Amino acid sequence: MKNIVVLVSGGGTNLQRIIDCTENGEIPDAKVTLVVADRECFGLQRAEKHGIPHHLIKRGQEFSLKLAQVVPGDTDLVILAGFLSILSTEFCEKFRGKIINIHPALLPKFGGKGMWGHHVHQAVLDAGEAESGATVHFVTPGIDEGEIILQKSFEVAEDETVEGLAEKVHRIEYEIFPKAINKVLGA
Repeated sequence: MKNIVVLVSGGGTNLQRIIDCTENGEIPDAKVTLVVADRECFGLQRAEKHGIPHHLIKRGQEFSLKLAQVVPGDTDLVILAGFLSILSTEFCEKFRGKIINIHPALLPKFGGKGMWGHHVHQAVLDAGEAESGATVHFVTPGIDEGEIILQKSFEVAEDETVEGLAEKVHRIEYEIFPKAINKVLGA
């Protein structure tokens, strides 16, 4: 059984998708063994509802150090699912090749500091992009710079809104996240 730790900052919809996929076998032979949030959020309640151990570690200078202390040594994969804090170089190196993130755009475009949620979608629209999508990538010390694991795109409609783009991207995330997790875990 592969052990997955999920890091969250918000509602935890991608966390819920991961939990559902481990329970229904779409992500086989794996389970979410810990959820860690960097702020009070609904993701923690989702973990509690499923009986998954969870921690709240407030953002700050010691965040990555405290996180490293709670992530079990037998962790096979650390997943950033709507996680907004920046991890230290030391934490990224400790779990090199075992940390992945989902990003709501087609990296390498629209990545980096400040590129999350509606900010990404607005930037895509402002740039007049013909397509958008989602990317699952390995986490490295550089923000959104890790190797791409899986990506899927769709055409951006001429009358697209930030909200509409967000909804389409989220559907793509639900589709590709389990596939990328399986790819990394060798399932």
